Parts: sequence; structure tokens; C-alpha cells
Amino acid sequence: MVTVLDTVSARPRPRHPEKAHRPDQEVMRKPDWIRVKAPTSKGYLETREIVKSNKLVTVCEEAGCPNIGECWDKKHATFMIMGEICTRACAFCNVATGIPGPLDPQEPANVAKAVREMGLSHVVITSVDRDDLADGGAQHFADVIHAVRAASPATTIEILTPDFLRKDGALEVVVAARPDVFNHNLETVPSKYLTVRPGARYFHSIRLLQRVKEIDPTIFTKSGIMVGLGEERNEVLQLMDDLRSADVDFITIGQYLQPTRKHHPVKKFVTPEEFKAYETIAYTKGFLMVSSSPLTRSSHHAGEDFARLRAAREARLQAAAAKTA
Repeated sequence: MVTVLDTVSARPRPRHPEKAHRPDQEVMRKPDWIRVKAPTSKGYLETREIVKSNKLVTVCEEAGCPNIGECWDKKHATFMIMGEICTRACAFCNVATGIPGPLDPQEPANVAKAVREMGLSHVVITSVDRDDLADGGAQHFADVIHAVRAASPATTIEILTPDFLRKDGALEVVVAARPDVFNHNLETVPSKYLTVRPGARYFHSIRLLQRVKEIDPTIFTKSGIMVGLGEERNEVLQLMDDLRSADVDFITIGQYLQPTRKHHPVKKFVTPEEFKAYETIAYTKGFLMVSSSPLTRSSHHAGEDFARLRAAREARLQAAAAKTA
């Protein structure tokens, strides 16, 4: 008997095969404060061409970010390195899950070229989870940072990393490359991890952020969460305390938006007033910077926020010096 494998007419692999068996979830109608216009501007089209011509992947596209029109119009883009296939299957995420391909050795140079062509003063670099790699992709992160530094020395670099779970020594490799901002998102409160972020561990992520400060206190640290996943308000406030115990400088809080009916449902659309209350509380807890609004995302307004973050640190240091004088 002969088995014939048809590799031509086979149906394409679904984007989220691990979610295919899940029942469809109700998609709540978005309130007016969530609506955004479709991207059509000249700046958006120019940014898209630079990204495509350098064969790069952006989280703006892969995650379906609602701010893509605004950011790309301003020539702001968050580059997603190490491919477009993630080894994890978080219930909230729209990035494709599966077995990734090999790393592209030209990617660091291509990212650096795009940064130079776009004239970026601040760049954000993130990645998929690469649990298949011995170091989780840490050296590749470092290579990209070094390439950007060489091509565009004045550009400040913000990285948004995976958790490098069970990858001993990986974090140290990334921190040694000295990014200006080290971001790692908690995504949600600990009680939701088993359903929302099952491949991660909440206190490992807290410790990761704390360890960055221990290795190099000059690096700004940052973390973000989504709300509307069914968390309680007091859980969000406790999460803020956990981040401050790790000396995290910057917290972002945004509304979770459901990518498809197979993803975790939106449990609540948090009002702008509630986001403002979270911002006020976070500042009282000691964060240098807080971004809290329905459309806040980790990389939204990252360049402007970095300038404010640096100014806030300087002001705090001056105030501390004045007290001891």
C-alpha cells in the first residue's frame, strides 16, 4: 500500500490550532471609547513598506494592535524578532502558535537598517516565546541590540522580552547588552494565570524584573497588564505592590480586546474613569511612570514616555539629594 501526501492542495494550517476545540465565546460590543479608525495615511503606508522591504515582523500586525494606524503614521513600530510563530498558547494572544523555524542570522542587521531608515529616536523590540531554544533567544536579543547601537548610536532601545522560563543565564546575556528599558509584561493578575497565561509563572516574572535591577540598576524596568479579563480591583492593586517590591519603574494598564471567538472572552470594558483611578493609585505607590487608559499598550507612545521616564528619575534623584544636603 502506498500513502500519498498531497502537499499542494492541503488546507493551510490554522493560526490557532490549540484553540480550535474551544467553544465560541460571545464577543461584546465595544463601547465608543474603544473605537479607532482604519489606517490609511501616507505615513502608515510608508512604514509598512519599510517593514516589508526588510522582511521584518511587527507585533503591531501580529497582535492586531488597535493603535497601529496612529503609531505607523508617526514612523513608530515595534519589531518582533525570532519569527512569527510562538511556542506558547496564551488564551489572550493573537500571535500564531506552533513549531518555529530557525533564527534568521540576518535579522539583527535588517532591524538595524530599518531603525536607521525610519530615523527612530527610540525603538521597541519584542519577540515571540522561543522555548525551543536553549537560551530562549537571549543571545539573539543581544545581537539585535548591538546591531542597532552600531547602526544608530543615538537611538534609545526598549526591549519587551519573554520570561526565559527555565533558561539559566539567559537574562544575564540580555541585560549585559544594556538596553535602555527592559520590559516584561505580567499580562494579568496571578489568579488568572492558569486560564490566561498557563505557560508562565507569575512570581517568576516578578523575580525576572527584580533581577534586572539587581544586575544593572541604571536600566529602567517596565511591566504591563490587561484589564477586563475577570480580575478584581483589589488584585490589580496587589499586583502594583508586587511590581514596586521588585523596584519596577513603569506600569502600563490597558483594556483587553478579544482577537477571535476562540480566545478568552472580554468580561468587562473598564471605563476611562476607572483607568484614571488606577493611574492615580499607581503614582501614589511610587511608580516613576504610569500609562493607564483603554487603548494603552506596552509600546504605545514609547518614545515620548521614555523621555518623561528619564525626566522623572532625574527629578526624584534631585529631590532625594536636596533632602540629604
